[in-house]
Amino acid sequence: MEFGTSSRIDRRAIPADANEGFWTASDGHVIRRIDWPGHGAPQSHDGPRGSILFLPGRGDFYEKYLESLDYWHEEGWQVTALDWRGQAGSGRLSAHPAIGHVEDFSIWIEDLSAFWSQWVVQTPGPHVIIGHSMGGHLVLRALAEGRINPVAVVLSAPMLGFLTPGPNRALHKVAEAMCRFGDPARPAWKISEKPGTTAAARNTLLTHDAERYEDEAQWKLQRSFLGMGPGSWRWVERAYASMLVLDAPGILEAVDVPVLLLAARHDGLVSWKAIERAARRLPRAQLMTWGREARHELLREADPVRDKVMAAIDDFLDRMAPVAEAPIA
Repeated sequence: MEFGTSSRIDRRAIPADANEGFWTASDGHVIRRIDWPGHGAPQSHDGPRGSILFLPGRGDFYEKYLESLDYWHEEGWQVTALDWRGQAGSGRLSAHPAIGHVEDFSIWIEDLSAFWSQWVVQTPGPHVIIGHSMGGHLVLRALAEGRINPVAVVLSAPMLGFLTPGPNRALHKVAEAMCRFGDPARPAWKISEKPGTTAAARNTLLTHDAERYEDEAQWKLQRSFLGMGPGSWRWVERAYASMLVLDAPGILEAVDVPVLLLAARHDGLVSWKAIERAARRLPRAQLMTWGREARHELLREADPVRDKVMAAIDDFLDRMAPVAEAPIA
């Protein structure tokens, strides 16, 4: 199947064979989800190829990734994607709906762990998890803490460090001070994905593909609840605290699962160097990188980059999560 412009999907409409719904966490919070039920894999298997769970980034929503999700389904995978608690269609954790706020990243880890434990018994294996940006960070942390047990992991531009100069421990102290000397739920910057970026320049952080970038705006017009602005100071402080968890010696070194890390060397949002360090520490990591031709949203990049990203994921999953052999009758 072609990855790019010949894709069968209208990126600005929910595919007819996908089902939108909700999952309710143990505390009653409702989490939005979308599912593509299983069908026969293209290569002569009657059942699904396996199952993929996809988690987006901060302020993200699954509509932005319909093209990739639908492609994996067409390749035979049963596919599920979630919105994180507190953003998009999963409610808010702040009195101000435009601010991305959380009291601790462990809230998201708990949601992922609980959902995963149910999802793996309801879907066919092998089970794979894919996370983008903040979603990649949370997936890796859940993996390192033994909260999920995928056979393979794909991390797209994972949020393992920011571009602010200085060690995470010192930057965490600064963020702690900002939480003490003001409302922790107040916005940490004004607009866009990071401090100092104008709305007009936002696309230069995310993708070279103007049409894919415009998909996001069109979805926000259709579904106003998808919009979200800056993160809170508590989100920033807890992000650094969560990075320090992964920075601790022995944490990533103990992860015995194949992990594919996809990164842009000139990413304007997350630290390429932090991703490279993580790849060196993970025993079964594969790192693939792109230069100035790629920005943060690798799954929504222009076709020359995106085609290579999708091919790399396909190759990795074919090797690390091969289709299960059908039982002999």
